[in-house]
Amino acid sequence: QVQLEESGGGLVPAGGSLTLSCAVSGVILKNYAMGWFRQAPGKEREFVAGITQIGGRKHYADSVKGRFTISRDNSKNTVFLQMNMLQLEDTAVYYCNRPREWHTTRVQWDWGQGTEVTVSS
Repeated sequence: QVQLEESGGGLVPAGGSLTLSCAVSGVILKNYAMGWFRQAPGKEREFVAGITQIGGRKHYADSVKGRFTISRDNSKNTVFLQMNMLQLEDTAVYYCNRPREWHTTRVQWDWGQGTEVTVSS
């Protein structure tokens, strides 16, 4: 049974930074590509960023390109999302998961609880 535990969210002023973590248990993480997704209030869930098994390739949504960085530490079964220059539009609940394909919200595992990020003006 795969379990995803997102953490690191919080309240941050516009222009600030935050780093999210996703602890994965129940599988050997190095075998899987991983992604971050988000769902803003009243909106559909969307793809944010993705990373291949050993981190050789990364994918980003246009809206976060140049501001967010996805990374992973397979020795700790953890995936990270460094978020810089945060904007009000980044306010959302953030989730990690194993993507079926890039730039969609089709995923392989059940969703975790997510971690909430609120950007204030």
